[in-house]
Amino acid sequence: MSRRAGRTARPLPGRIQALIDVGALTVLLGLGVLGFGPTFGGDLRYLAAGFGGLAVGLGTAWFSARFRWGFWPTAGVLLAAYLILGHALAAPAESFLGFLPTLESLRVLIVGVVFSWKDILTVADPVGVSRGMLVVPFLAALIAAAVAGVLAWRVRTPYWVLLPVIGLFVASIAFGTNRASLPEVRGILLVVAAAAWLAYRRDIARTDDTNALSAHVSGQESDSAASTVLRSGRLRRLGLGGAVLALATILTLVISPVLAGGSNRDVLRDVVEPPVDLFDYPSPLTSFRKYVKDQSEETLLTVDGLPKGERIRLAAMDAYDGVVYNVNPQAAGNFARVGDAQQLGNTDIAEEEGTVATLDITIEAYNGVWLPSGGELIGMDLQGPRADELNRSLYYNNDARTALSTIGVQSGDTYSVNVLFPDVPPDEILTQYGFADLSLPRVQNEPPVIASKASEYVGEVSDPIERARRLEQVLNSQGFFSNGKDGEAPSLPGHGAARMLNLLDAEQMVGDDEQYAVAMALMARKLNIPARVVMGFYPDWDEIEDPSAPIALTGEDVHAWVEIAFDNAGWVPFDPTPPEDNEPVPPQQQPRSSPKPQVLQPPPPPQEPAELPPDSAPEPQDAEDRTEDFWDDWGPLIRAIALALIPLGVLLLPLLLIALLKLRRRKRRANDGAPSQRVGGGWSEVMSLATDLGAETNSRATRRESARDLGEVFPGSAGSTTLLAERADASIFASGEPTEREVGEYWGAVESSLDDMRGSVGWFRRQRARFSPRSLIREARSKMGSGPKPKPANGRRRNR
Repeated sequence: MSRRAGRTARPLPGRIQALIDVGALTVLLGLGVLGFGPTFGGDLRYLAAGFGGLAVGLGTAWFSARFRWGFWPTAGVLLAAYLILGHALAAPAESFLGFLPTLESLRVLIVGVVFSWKDILTVADPVGVSRGMLVVPFLAALIAAAVAGVLAWRVRTPYWVLLPVIGLFVASIAFGTNRASLPEVRGILLVVAAAAWLAYRRDIARTDDTNALSAHVSGQESDSAASTVLRSGRLRRLGLGGAVLALATILTLVISPVLAGGSNRDVLRDVVEPPVDLFDYPSPLTSFRKYVKDQSEETLLTVDGLPKGERIRLAAMDAYDGVVYNVNPQAAGNFARVGDAQQLGNTDIAEEEGTVATLDITIEAYNGVWLPSGGELIGMDLQGPRADELNRSLYYNNDARTALSTIGVQSGDTYSVNVLFPDVPPDEILTQYGFADLSLPRVQNEPPVIASKASEYVGEVSDPIERARRLEQVLNSQGFFSNGKDGEAPSLPGHGAARMLNLLDAEQMVGDDEQYAVAMALMARKLNIPARVVMGFYPDWDEIEDPSAPIALTGEDVHAWVEIAFDNAGWVPFDPTPPEDNEPVPPQQQPRSSPKPQVLQPPPPPQEPAELPPDSAPEPQDAEDRTEDFWDDWGPLIRAIALALIPLGVLLLPLLLIALLKLRRRKRRANDGAPSQRVGGGWSEVMSLATDLGAETNSRATRRESARDLGEVFPGSAGSTTLLAERADASIFASGEPTEREVGEYWGAVESSLDDMRGSVGWFRRQRARFSPRSLIREARSKMGSGPKPKPANGRRRNR
């Protein structure tokens, strides 16, 4: 007779099985470690940290299972391993010779347990290996491996191992970058490897427990039946496993691109609160007139290595509030603290995409938080006595191609930057592209003249590049230039709403780069064109005798221009400012007229104030704006979580299907057919649950024989099971049909017996029975005639 059902501790596996488990867990957890790759760029030390954490965690879990350690001894060994090995694996930059402990490396390990998770999100990728960045992959892999190993070797069922495996996989996505590391391949390998290893472990458990829960007769018949069940069970699991693998692969391939939405993905670093509040720093555009008017002859900085025709950038401004054009921290890319200044932005830049140059910059009279640099930064080498301070305070925005230091630069600071100046496609190429779909801050408080002039200048033109060129050409050709210097035409500084109205609504448009760049950007935004204002430096190249020599940039070399984003081309510069020699024409003197005396008119009679209906309902546009704001704020996080949960959803899909099929079967048994058939359906429900709980029942036995055997397997429900068998026989073999009340009472007793059977086993065995397909498969085989048929008794089936 069989052993009783219940929870038992898993015996320690043999060496071969343990090696297979270690290999499978290393593959499953290693796929999560590989997800940190883009975060650390080309530095492979993250692999040493991640896989080192896996080795330490799995080793600790093995010894914990081997010697039956409790929680605190296991946690103590993990903590000791973290503090001893972490110097070489998680803090090599602070360790002596890269592996020997120092006070600084110890501080990094201790503080990094709490703060490294936040730091890795607020540091621009690649984050480097200093300041505790490697603590994240090392500690995450260490904990995940230890938990996975303990669950694999100390818990009877292997399915719990999926929790730390998926947890590490999701953590590598959440703390990674929007440049995924082979997401589809890693997702498919995770599902396939997990399903294959779980099938293997389940098969091992089935082999060990073939007779653990049986209600068969003993002897040769039992051995033969057990052998038959074992072979059929293996074939069934093999087929089911293959179907799950195929379905998982297909769904992963189909769903991943849909949720990813393209080559980029949304991660936590895209939605985390920016580490620096840019509104604490004034817009560089507010100092434009000071540079060009008060410091026109003063050297602001010196640059060596600037290719002819290129520009130095200060900042890209994308937010307008009616007063100032500023840099918005919530725009396309956040300003993140720089981890490794030697690697910024995209490190895989080919020279054919543009001009790669090394700029040596020396700060003179310029001062401010915005660092002058080139186009797309590849790396930066800060020099001089303040190099360490500048490096610790350095932030970078790859989308805006803008760097800043919270302590600001000052005279004497020097640094070198490796930059790429992208080639600007000609209009013949841009004609093929549309405007990029970007989320820019909403323009606020612009004067109404912006919309009317934008429509007037563009007219009926529909081609994207032509619309942008129309705005540029009209301002460039119809406007007049003046910086407001002595001897020039009057020109007010600033770019607020009043200044824009004064510029565009006057008989003659008069201004400089500041006004024309802002005017074009505002009109472009009004036409749903993604535009921003950029401020920087470039000399009059016609006056430069030797472009290869160092160039001293003065206040006269400060400029502002507009950038518009195109698909497949990126940000393209536009120069709406008129030529400096295009000065306004003084207005002609008009002859004076003799004013006539005015006649005082009586005041108009007072009028009653109009009563306006209460505005209780929100405007449709406001509701639409709120919806857009919600998806702008939460959409990236929702998509990132959905993408990370694809493997878990794929694995849970078959379980949901099994649960739905069982629910449908239960309703059919309870509601379909004659009353005697529904009574028999209640008994079938008992037998199905016993089968799903692991009991191998004899389909040739009578109900009372089955009830006796089930009573030995599930002693908690022995009495109710026997009573159900007797009542079922009495109802089915009676001369008449049972009443509806008797059927309802019988199903109530069935529910009570099912609860008693579930209560005799552990929680996990109950959940496994809930989603087990064994009873469904046995029923399907019986209907197809492939299973053993019960013996008839008195013209009726005995166990139905």
